[in-house]
Amino acid sequence: MPTCTNMYIFHHVVVDLYQYNFKLIIRNCCYLLKKNKTLLYFVLPSLAFILILSNIFFGHLVSDSIYDQDINKYSIYVHLHEGWASNPGNILFDITNVWNNFTLDDDDAIHTEDPFDISTLQVYNTNQLQYQHDRSYVELKHEFSDCESSWKPVLYRYVVDTLRNKVALAQGTQLHDDPYISVFPTVKYKDPMATASSYAQFIPICTLRGDGSGGDTSYEYSISINDPNSWFDVYFVPSSKQLDNYLDSDGFYYYPQDGCHATGHQSFHGTCENVGQDSGLLVVIPDTLTQSLTKVQISLHETR
Repeated sequence: MPTCTNMYIFHHVVVDLYQYNFKLIIRNCCYLLKKNKTLLYFVLPSLAFILILSNIFFGHLVSDSIYDQDINKYSIYVHLHEGWASNPGNILFDITNVWNNFTLDDDDAIHTEDPFDISTLQVYNTNQLQYQHDRSYVELKHEFSDCESSWKPVLYRYVVDTLRNKVALAQGTQLHDDPYISVFPTVKYKDPMATASSYAQFIPICTLRGDGSGGDTSYEYSISINDPNSWFDVYFVPSSKQLDNYLDSDGFYYYPQDGCHATGHQSFHGTCENVGQDSGLLVVIPDTLTQSLTKVQISLHETR
């Protein structure tokens, strides 16, 4: 049974909606659910009904976005050919990059309301046959994989995603209060071994700093692998050239400060400060994969 205090808070939710302060609505709703979880079936349908009415009367505002960063989301698919010990294994890198597109006006930026709406993109990279240490593989990635396209959640989607994220936080399945930023716990693999071969992938960051916009930037990042019998090494490196240096066995440079590198992990979260515009993650996976499809999740978040 709703208490007077809870009904008072819900009243303020309605008032906030009238004033169109959606961030305050979310905070009040989450507080309400925390105080009385039995109201879950009352608050969410009511909020959905209110949002529908708001869309009718204020549709032009509901379709705007209040999220203050850009989101670049894409995947890279890798198929390992004969010659790899993991053949016929496949690796799927699922990457989300949340960054500060602060020098572009909304009219100039490339924004879509839905990350899966690719109607404005015409060109895809074709399957590219490549080699690492004389072993071939096919890499497929989309046109928007190198910060070519960003999107922001429209207001109603942001509200829904935030409420869903608050539930996940309460359940312990999410560790960050931002619905578009993943934080994985740091888990060391039980017994990482030296391997004769590995696959390496460079993942670039997105930033406008360092291009006449005020120096270097900082990134927090999380990475996980879903193969329980495998692990990864990860290094924040200054540019993609370090991938070539790694493959050529000439030695490679990575940012040495704490949080910028990790070895022998199944999941890891760190923060690397003062990195350059061309920097990114160098991810190294041993050639010992046991699954037909190994999924590597990567979350990058520009914090400066």
